[in-house]
Amino acid sequence: MPVNKETVTLKINGMTCSGCSSHIEKDLNIKDGIVSSTVNHETGKGEFVYDTNKLSNQDVINAVNNVGNYSVIEDIEKEDCCVTNAKDYDGTNKFDLIVIGGGSAAFSAAIKAESIGLTTLMVNDGLDFGGTCVNVGCVPSKNLIRAAETAYHATHSNFKGIKPKGVEIDFTQIIKDKKALVATLQQQKYLDVVKDFKNLTMLKGWAEFVDNNTILVDGKDTYTATNIIIATGATTNIPNIEGLNKVGYLTNVSLFDLEEKPKSLTIMGAGYIGLEIAMAYNRLGVKVRIIEFTDRPLRSQTNDITDVLETQMKSEGIEILPNFRAIKFEKDGDNTIIHCKCPDGSTTQIIEEGHIVVATGTKPNTSKLGLENIDLKLTEKGHILVNEKMETNVSNIYAAGDVTNTPPFVYTAAKEGSTAVNNAFSLSKETVDYTSLPWVVFTDPQIAGAGMDEVEAEKASIPFEVSKLDLIHVPRALAAQDTRGFIKLIRNPETDKLIGARVIAPEGGELIQQLSMAIKFGITIKDLAESFYPYLTLGESIKLAAITFGKDVSKLSCCAS
Repeated sequence: MPVNKETVTLKINGMTCSGCSSHIEKDLNIKDGIVSSTVNHETGKGEFVYDTNKLSNQDVINAVNNVGNYSVIEDIEKEDCCVTNAKDYDGTNKFDLIVIGGGSAAFSAAIKAESIGLTTLMVNDGLDFGGTCVNVGCVPSKNLIRAAETAYHATHSNFKGIKPKGVEIDFTQIIKDKKALVATLQQQKYLDVVKDFKNLTMLKGWAEFVDNNTILVDGKDTYTATNIIIATGATTNIPNIEGLNKVGYLTNVSLFDLEEKPKSLTIMGAGYIGLEIAMAYNRLGVKVRIIEFTDRPLRSQTNDITDVLETQMKSEGIEILPNFRAIKFEKDGDNTIIHCKCPDGSTTQIIEEGHIVVATGTKPNTSKLGLENIDLKLTEKGHILVNEKMETNVSNIYAAGDVTNTPPFVYTAAKEGSTAVNNAFSLSKETVDYTSLPWVVFTDPQIAGAGMDEVEAEKASIPFEVSKLDLIHVPRALAAQDTRGFIKLIRNPETDKLIGARVIAPEGGELIQQLSMAIKFGITIKDLAESFYPYLTLGESIKLAAITFGKDVSKLSCCAS
């Protein structure tokens, strides 16, 4: 068979000297199908001539990635032409990679794929490109939370000598500004990032699996790929309650776009989404009620944390109904009647004059994808079952983001998307470790955590000790006249290493990354206690909490050691 030559120029990361370029040339030249290799460490580029009868462009990239610690970061050019649309790559609908979804995990996967020269098709339906975070999640919610905090501080003071004079809230303008921010960030952080990608095709449509290499989009066109990543995210789980679908409920998707200020809200669910909505809208002048079928808000956390939060929310006028279960909804004119089962087993009727907001958790977007055609395994709750490499039970199918059985955060989704691409196309496998994962609930006070709490440590049969420091002992909190909350450290007494932390404090989320790093890198409590911390910072509470394992912090001087 005659040699069919093609040349590809690759940008290679990790080269520092001529020995590096020689190393890559030597290893590539002995690979069957490579005609010649020329690598220059100064430009960071390598030019490779290969026989297309034996190797593909991706095979060459993989070969470079498997040499030492070098990696291809960009497919620069081909001998024939530069690809402007991956669909036209070889005149067919064949790709190296198909990504189903359009959120953080999907974009992270596409960015990684472009960096190593993969032809990629991204198919998205439902939410706009950018997914939950930028469109209806992180960005709009945190924007509204900050706006609400501004209003709250204009009417509340921790200092007797300062008397706020109130605030004028233009609710419609707040929502319009939120919409403008969402549109700007969607364009700048998602669409503009990939607009010049040579090998990416973005398609609006509903994807359904035909087999493990083929999808059907909108029932019309089929597309095939070597590997496929499912990154379809999650959506609000709507409970099956009589009449709910007839009363016109809202979710965060529709609520955040409502420009007319609601008269009132009844929020179904007291998880982090419901709680953030409750505090934001209450502070913006909306009467808020929460119905929660368990015994307290944010049931995933220990009672001492939820007690602080519940006290604050009630002090601001938010009505919380724990152990109440809605059993029926019906309309009475403009009002909605909610029939509830009470904690004592009796029933009652609650009248909502404004809107019902459903915030009863999320469910993965796995329906109508044709997953039965590829025998993909799901968890009991319907999430795609993946391992630490983002692999599913089907060898060429990967999954990432909220659709999987992994922590549902935008930053974990991004890591998973990139990891999935790497593991699908490289022999050098990556894993994702969530042992020290930091997270924050943006209520006020904020709730943040990393690693295990005491309940989880006990369940895992790990020896543990707890140090809990109330903010009344933190100079920064005393100076600010705001001592709501505490910091709690959990250590393994056998190693003195930090294994977990929980914080509830004003801006407490700013502490958690340091504690996450301490867990990840095995920092001991002794290290934390003996490190330098700027005086009158909230960060100093970490030092004080560490000292509290062995001393009574109330008896220490300000500059404790």
